[in-house]
Amino acid sequence: MPHRTMVMRKTLHLSHCLVSFPAPSAFIGSFVFLPYSSARTAVDALRFSSSAAGCYPLRRHGGFGEVGTQSPLPELKKRTFTRVSAASWLPGFGTKKEKAPLPEIVKAGDPVLHEPAGEVSVQEIGSEKLQKIIDDMIACMRKVPGVGLAAPQIGVPLKIIVLEDTKEYISYAPKNEIKAQDRRPFDLLVIINPKLKNKSDKTALFFEGCLSIDGFRALVERYLEVEVTGLDRQGQPIKIDARGWQARILQHECNHLDGTLYVDKMVPRTFRTVENLALPLAAGCPPLGDR
Repeated sequence: MPHRTMVMRKTLHLSHCLVSFPAPSAFIGSFVFLPYSSARTAVDALRFSSSAAGCYPLRRHGGFGEVGTQSPLPELKKRTFTRVSAASWLPGFGTKKEKAPLPEIVKAGDPVLHEPAGEVSVQEIGSEKLQKIIDDMIACMRKVPGVGLAAPQIGVPLKIIVLEDTKEYISYAPKNEIKAQDRRPFDLLVIINPKLKNKSDKTALFFEGCLSIDGFRALVERYLEVEVTGLDRQGQPIKIDARGWQARILQHECNHLDGTLYVDKMVPRTFRTVENLALPLAAGCPPLGDR
């Protein structure tokens, strides 16, 4: 059996070496904010779209609460992982347990995205099950990569949001967009049972997108300053005063917990495909920016 030992050799697949970056956009929201030019350079391809609250920087061809009744943690669907180690058929080999795959992003039309999420019981916050849900949300958000995610987007009908915007993400966006969106980096935030309220009547209009509605964008009006209170992943009270881009992300994510998608709040006649982001708005549509 001289050749069987060859299956023990670890093969490095090209997909293990590549990182997928979303294309640039010129907008906000699960957000994409970059106008598409006719010619794209390799550097352009590495830009992140500035998705606003839904909120994820998005790929070129895809997609960024209130207190309610308490509900028990849902049973997550079990998934079958079919990939088998090349050497697992040999006795004594291939016994290492494979890492469970991350949940898939739920798409528009699934009732979990269109119904209010349930409040998390304080007694459940320290549980292994809830901590696993939070870990999965963070991993899914960073894998996209994105700047925000709500639990219903991975099929969990609970009031939990995660958000994060880094210097690296922001560095891929055009400077004029960063300034217009008042976008600044902030560390990872995990908020359970968030309560949102606006702190100012001033608003701004920018394009938003959502990973649950791949390939589309629309103008959405959001408050420029908000306050969000809730609990962190250890169950401790947390309060965030946010403005600009972070405020938009928080509003987008909290809307998810109410069963509201950005298309339910979009400005009429601004809905478009990612490929048409650079086209002018229809006559009579309000301009982008502060109101």
